[in-house]
Amino acid sequence: MKIGITGATGQLGRLIVDKLKDRISPENIVALVRTPEKIDDKTIEARQFNYDVPDSLAKSLEGIDHLMLISGSEVGKRKQQHENVINAAKKAGVKWIVYTSLLHADSSSISLAGEHRATEAALKASGIAHTILRNGWYTENYTSSIPASVKNGAIIGCAGEGKISSATREDYAEAAAVVLTSANQQGKVYELAGDKHYRLKELATEVSLQTGKDIPYQNITETEYVAILTSMGIPDEYAKTIVGFDTAASRNDLFDDSKQLSQLIGRPTTALSQSVKEVLI
Repeated sequence: MKIGITGATGQLGRLIVDKLKDRISPENIVALVRTPEKIDDKTIEARQFNYDVPDSLAKSLEGIDHLMLISGSEVGKRKQQHENVINAAKKAGVKWIVYTSLLHADSSSISLAGEHRATEAALKASGIAHTILRNGWYTENYTSSIPASVKNGAIIGCAGEGKISSATREDYAEAAAVVLTSANQQGKVYELAGDKHYRLKELATEVSLQTGKDIPYQNITETEYVAILTSMGIPDEYAKTIVGFDTAASRNDLFDDSKQLSQLIGRPTTALSQSVKEVLI
């Protein structure tokens, strides 16, 4: 039985492949990527797979029993791209699709939620057995900017007192591997998030503790935040999107306390302190 992984050279996809190799034989893993030559691991099969070339997708999915559909990275194009994959999977006879959606996609105000809702609807309409992994925010979304924040002396944002239940990509990848290799998963919808929530001011406290410097969290208005991001050369529309994530966080759209993620992986999710430590080493 072969499992296909879309976006297998991406940050999440690479980790899912690694976690799967711990659970099944590499010969049963197929990396579905735009550029197969980028797959250095010769123990797994690599096939060309481009969401934007729908006529080629069904052939690439031949012999694939289960498909890990990792959501595309091109915001605004993902609804059509995902529908292309789902239609091709139906033609190729894929028996089960596992999809990486967004935490509480059915009710979230995050701008990304619409495309995820559309994809979930397309999966339901396809008639293919499927499982939805509604992934929360990646801790790396915040920790990647810590070095710059330390250099500038503050963490800025407009998330206010919003609670954030993030987890690392490795946590989410492990959950995907568990689901893909476990029985009786079809039809389930998982709300996946970190065990412990934090506010951005608490992230700043952790950074201050580990650096020995006073790195405060400065909560500013959306307008001020957009202006700062554009002054750094970030295009206006993208800056507004980034700010919108903080606005959603202020509404607790990034919060979940069900602990479904840690239950799936059989261990606590990675602590914020550990993630901060890793970027400061």
